[in-house]
Amino acid sequence: MGARRRLLATGLAGAAALLAGCGFKLRRSAALPFRTLYAGFAPTSAIGAEFRRLVRVAEDTELVDDPAQAEARLEVLREQREREVVAFSSTGRPREYQLRLRFSFRVVDARSQELLPPTELVLSRDITSTDIEVVAKQQEEELLYRDMQSDLVQQLLRRLAAIPKRP
Repeated sequence: MGARRRLLATGLAGAAALLAGCGFKLRRSAALPFRTLYAGFAPTSAIGAEFRRLVRVAEDTELVDDPAQAEARLEVLREQREREVVAFSSTGRPREYQLRLRFSFRVVDARSQELLPPTELVLSRDITSTDIEVVAKQQEEELLYRDMQSDLVQQLLRRLAAIPKRP
């Protein structure tokens, strides 16, 4: 019985060592090159809410409510959801849609000099539709938009993190 326990303990210790050495880490927010940042999102923006949540957990950047106190300002130029029919059924009804999320922005410093020129991020997803599953497809569409918003915020954070620090 003692040999079996030693073998089990050795096996568990080996498995723990393998998992510990694999380099797995949770994805963290990108480190932004600003101490203070003003984010010019609309108060009801879902993208803005997720962006603020992720920046608040970042270690080196503080979000400020007054643009005059910010080292940099994220200016939102456009935030738009689109839905386009891309395929029809044999009876002429829409069968497949493409959902798009467009987001345009620029970043300026405290002196209004551009740190990042106007940039547009566009994400898209395809969704099929039937007349029978209308409610389920609306819920799926909303989930796809939320997924795109999360992807967009991650891309936005990476773009901001790539801006070189200014002395």
